[in-house]
Amino acid sequence: MTAIAAPFAEGRSLLHRLDPRFRLLAAAALTLPAAVLHDLRAALAALAAGALLVLLARLSPVRVAGRVLAVNAFILFLWLFIPFSLDGAPLLVLGPFTATREGVDLALLLTVKSNAILLTLMALLGTIPVQDLGPAMQRLGVPGKLCHILLFTYRYIFVIHQEYLTMRQAMQARGFRPRTDRHTYRSYAWLLGMLLVRSWDRAERVHGAMRCRGFQGRFYTLTSFAAAPGDYAFLAGSLIVTAAIICLEIMRIS
Repeated sequence: MTAIAAPFAEGRSLLHRLDPRFRLLAAAALTLPAAVLHDLRAALAALAAGALLVLLARLSPVRVAGRVLAVNAFILFLWLFIPFSLDGAPLLVLGPFTATREGVDLALLLTVKSNAILLTLMALLGTIPVQDLGPAMQRLGVPGKLCHILLFTYRYIFVIHQEYLTMRQAMQARGFRPRTDRHTYRSYAWLLGMLLVRSWDRAERVHGAMRCRGFQGRFYTLTSFAAAPGDYAFLAGSLIVTAAIICLEIMRIS
């Protein structure tokens, strides 16, 4: 079995050399305010900050573009509904549906905010190896159960995916061909149900094995972190950018 690939975690850029704890704090400082912005100018500033972080991390443009396109494929559905769902000044009339300026503005704002958060997280969290992410979260006081969920998800999600592929192959060997009919829907429902049952069964076996080895609800790691002046400078710069974004938002309200 192979582990999940983490291509962004491999590199020698400025961000890769920063302490993971400070990258976590900077990610929280930049993304949490961005999620509640209502001003397009502030959202564009957050997007510019995310793009700058991607450049500083020297991430592969092809990989970044692939992830951005995947996320925006879902955001596209917002553009199909939100512009036609809000009352306001009409911009486009399609039969009984009317797209309004307020709806378009909201869809644009959500798109910009989503991409800003995505780029920021790719640059700051994607560059942290998962084996270091859990200990860094613990050092910052994140509840241990959340850290355990993260580490176990990373460890076993590819196992569950392999189980899914095995069951899909077994279905195809028995002549299953997906169609838009009730039999196909029922077959996929059984597939998901069996995947859940097998995942639960594996989780019980893994938990029993860990208890037999003395696990008492806490992971102990040999990973050590050492803060440098550059870490504090980066966090301070992130907080300044966050303050500037918040100021833009406040100017809109006032």
